[in-house]
Amino acid sequence: MHLITPTPLQDLLLDPATHPRGQAHLSAASGLVRAGAWLYLVADDEHHLGLLPAGAAVLQHLPQAPLVQLHRILPGDLPAEPKARKKRKPDLEALALLPASPTHPHGALLALGSGSKPNRQRGVVIALDATGRPDGAAQVLDFSALYTPLRAEFADLNIEGAFVANDCLHLLQRGNKGDARNACISYPLAPLLAWLAGTRAAPPAPLRTTLFDLGMVDGVPLGFTDGAALAGGAGGWIFSAVAENTDDSYADGECVASAIGWVGADGRLLRIASLEGAPKVEGIALDGKERLLMVTDADDPERASRLWVVALD
Repeated sequence: MHLITPTPLQDLLLDPATHPRGQAHLSAASGLVRAGAWLYLVADDEHHLGLLPAGAAVLQHLPQAPLVQLHRILPGDLPAEPKARKKRKPDLEALALLPASPTHPHGALLALGSGSKPNRQRGVVIALDATGRPDGAAQVLDFSALYTPLRAEFADLNIEGAFVANDCLHLLQRGNKGDARNACISYPLAPLLAWLAGTRAAPPAPLRTTLFDLGMVDGVPLGFTDGAALAGGAGGWIFSAVAENTDDSYADGECVASAIGWVGADGRLLRIASLEGAPKVEGIALDGKERLLMVTDADDPERASRLWVVALD
């Protein structure tokens, strides 16, 4: 497997006065999207989005990194005690940029819970304005109608990534040692947007479910953590994956390897490259055609998530 060396850009720090638990950083970044002039992050144990300006200056080594801004998308606050917070967290693991529509003329963000527990079956739609900033209150939706059929196929459901490509919303199911199957589940975009807007009673059925075998590292299977459509509209996409030593979607484990990979427009796995140092990459976003931005989750509330970049050939 080819080895790629990622470059750290900055820790995801914030003003503790703006955080509900007084935390000075995001500690569990799980999804990453670029929208207009902004980078958006979801953290699986927060009720807020994180925002960073996406200008070129942000993506260089600076004496002082810009702070993450917080934008509330779910009501209430989570417990400070780690085990209680883990039990109650919404587990927002995926973030996708939705295109402009009659309901959202400047597009919207869609944050999705993993579906791994009953309280993790929510989706949140955040309308954007012409500058790419959040516009109005977030819309919180029950995604159980979308997830229940998937659970019949994947008993340990764990949706970790989402992206739009070729008029479809693609959801990425992450495998683990208990069930190593990874999958890309593709939904027709127009009826899905109608369901999100409330003009359709039920979500559409998937067009297809494509299974992927990403291989193993030291007996631990690689599992999807995020995906993004490649530039140019050809239908291919790029993904991140980690080999986390755990048997299910709830328990954390040692990250023994991480990787990025490429899938062709025909759904065929083209290649996988290992990331040096095995950072636990949970979210990715393309910065043009030549750079991939990544965020990591250290599985430790005391450690800041980090923004990284890799050069793509």
